[in-house]
Amino acid sequence: MLRNLFADARYAARRLRARPVYALVAVLTLGLGIGGTAAVFGIARPLMFEPLPYANANQVGSFWMPGWWTEEEFLYLRGNFPGFRAVAAYRPGDVTLRQGEAPARLIPGITTSSELLDVLGVHPFMGRGFRPGDDAPGAEPAALISYGLWQELGGQPSTIGARLMLDGVPQTVVGVMPRGFWFPDPSVRIWHTKPFDPVGRNGSYTLVGHAAPGIDVRDMSPQIQRLTRLIGERFDYQIGADKTQNATITPLRDALVGSMRPALVATFAAMGLILLIACANVAALMLGQVEGRASELAVRSALGAGRGRLLEQLVVEAVLLGVGAGLLGAALAAGGYRLIADALPIGAWAESAAFDWSIFVAALVTAIAAVLLVVLVPAVSLWRGDLRGILTRARTGGIQGRGGRLERGLVVAEVALAMLIASAAALLVRSVGNLYSIEPGIETDGVAVIDVVSSTEMASAERQQTVDELIRSFETLPGVRSVGAAMKIPLRGGGDSFGVTVEGNPDAERTFTYFRIVSPDYFETLGIRLRDGRAFDASDRPITGGDSAGGPAEMSVVVNEAFVKKYFPDGNPIGRRIGGGFRTPQRVVGVVANVAEAALTDSAAPVRYYLAGQAPWFGNTATFVIRTARPADAATVLDAARRTVRRVAPAFAVQGTTTMQRVLDGAVGPARQVMSLLTLLSALALVLGAVGIYGVISHFAARRQRDWAIRVALGLPGSRVVTHIVGQGATLVAAGIAFGGLGTVVLARLLASFLFGVSAVDPLAFAAAGALLLLIGVAAASIPARRAGTVDPALVMREQ
Repeated sequence: MLRNLFADARYAARRLRARPVYALVAVLTLGLGIGGTAAVFGIARPLMFEPLPYANANQVGSFWMPGWWTEEEFLYLRGNFPGFRAVAAYRPGDVTLRQGEAPARLIPGITTSSELLDVLGVHPFMGRGFRPGDDAPGAEPAALISYGLWQELGGQPSTIGARLMLDGVPQTVVGVMPRGFWFPDPSVRIWHTKPFDPVGRNGSYTLVGHAAPGIDVRDMSPQIQRLTRLIGERFDYQIGADKTQNATITPLRDALVGSMRPALVATFAAMGLILLIACANVAALMLGQVEGRASELAVRSALGAGRGRLLEQLVVEAVLLGVGAGLLGAALAAGGYRLIADALPIGAWAESAAFDWSIFVAALVTAIAAVLLVVLVPAVSLWRGDLRGILTRARTGGIQGRGGRLERGLVVAEVALAMLIASAAALLVRSVGNLYSIEPGIETDGVAVIDVVSSTEMASAERQQTVDELIRSFETLPGVRSVGAAMKIPLRGGGDSFGVTVEGNPDAERTFTYFRIVSPDYFETLGIRLRDGRAFDASDRPITGGDSAGGPAEMSVVVNEAFVKKYFPDGNPIGRRIGGGFRTPQRVVGVVANVAEAALTDSAAPVRYYLAGQAPWFGNTATFVIRTARPADAATVLDAARRTVRRVAPAFAVQGTTTMQRVLDGAVGPARQVMSLLTLLSALALVLGAVGIYGVISHFAARRQRDWAIRVALGLPGSRVVTHIVGQGATLVAAGIAFGGLGTVVLARLLASFLFGVSAVDPLAFAAAGALLLLIGVAAASIPARRAGTVDPALVMREQ
């Protein structure tokens, strides 16, 4: 058996060397599908299949309304969460790290309660974890750092117990987390505690809890009801922020990576379809090779070779092709891995994704499985019926022979699979187009965006002074027209809201609105249109506690049209007084157009804008927007802005630089990135489909070459031959389009979360994809058709 196997391998290698075009096309076609599938699998594996790096992952759940829980609520419930053994609270807590006189650098992190490691079931690689009391008032803040950050800081055991200057305050490093640990995403490099305030109402925390023994975290309805009763008895909630409503516990994996699953599944499915198209292509090629060897195989059968022996040689040849395709696929996966990871909407996981040997093994296994699937098609042709009779008829019997039917079925399958990908891409193109057609209320062209972070210990007045200095410095950069600053800019999610009171409207007291602290030129820089009254100007003096007459000072406030519609439905708001959030009275001085402050698709929400300097600067972050004289200069000014921050404000760390157009792209959401990937994959599917159609129609024309020659010799115009052959190709393509359209309707639910303003059975998208496939199919079929229609009948008859 081994002797036969080696002999078959040598024979298959000689055959492949003798047919380099066939071997190259088969290996390249399969390699493309295998490489992409292996790369996507490598990216999806840690997110969808591998266990989370926490011992308690299956017993941990995330509470509803993430990012809305307060310190007061957490401390009230601490140790008394029904159904939970332990619960931890955490929120974003990026810090600035300064070493010596070097500029501050940003370290992504979270601020957490001391229970976090106990909830997750994780122990530090070195040092200790958090202890009870590390977050108590008066306690010294403790910090855990990631393994990677520990290496950057020298990787010495002496790091434990060292004090790092974080946010301008020395904090003790108590432990180093294990290599590979992440929470809540791989970008976080430091976990630190801070004293929790029993009356703190900063609603920015997320709660995660470890379920008590015997309780399934996926079914905690009785415990949730008890919990909502507890907080309902203690706290009064405003409309829209009531934590006693719609309470659920989400399993930790779904909470952390669940939002990425649709994009990964859709991309993996598309790559799987590409692989199936490649398999169908190679199967058709191998079937054509078998038919071309009809005489040889018939002679070998007459000399005593059984079907099993012939099939063995065919399988060995296919395995050689599979090994070549697997090696090529692994190389393509390694080369394209980073490109695909960056293109997928998986956030911080894209940066941590790394190619490893398991992906190489997956590529080889996939290749062998693919060729064994492929070899079934020619094997059926060899196994069924009388060998010599079937192979001889397959050579001359035309498209109606069994080989022709197999090839025809393969082409229909290829086109159907290509239709699935192309129609999905068309649906996303339509959806993304609808998203970009939404008016965000700002002018995104020509605006650079610089995000900075300062120490949380920096006084508000000092932070405001530094922001003002940066604004003046940015204004001196070449090509800059205006500069604004805000605590948060549009299209970056909600948050930062508090209650509101409106003079003469008592119903407003149970509601809340967004608020934003902005600089005077903020509206002009972003192109936010003034509707009534005025914007902030020099008359809006900083608040010092009282005016020159000794009376209470007033804050100027600008509101948007949605605020006016909700709270002043019967009158002009200019000059009216409102309150909430600050102890200082507030007077409306202007009305601006609605802006998409949170998500692009959200309905217009009421917003209040306060002038920085009158209102204290909230938080330790600031975002600068710089409008340039020419739109193209927005990206070029970013490097100069970074250098300016390092020079003018070394205590500020640059969190990121981008443009407002890229912010809009991000607000469009993962649909844009998935659309780009599917569009690229649909182009690949169309190319592979065109190759398959060309190959099958070429076989069809070659099998009936003698028939066409006789008919042309008897007076049939060559154009009729071309029309007939192209018609055969168009018929196959049309059948594939019909089957593919039906399949898209069934599988469209995979894309449901990405669609906006488009039905999953959108006729325009289906028509566009179908028309493109039909055009490509006809073009591919016309090449062999023209060759058959212009052949010299006398030459064909002499060859026959």
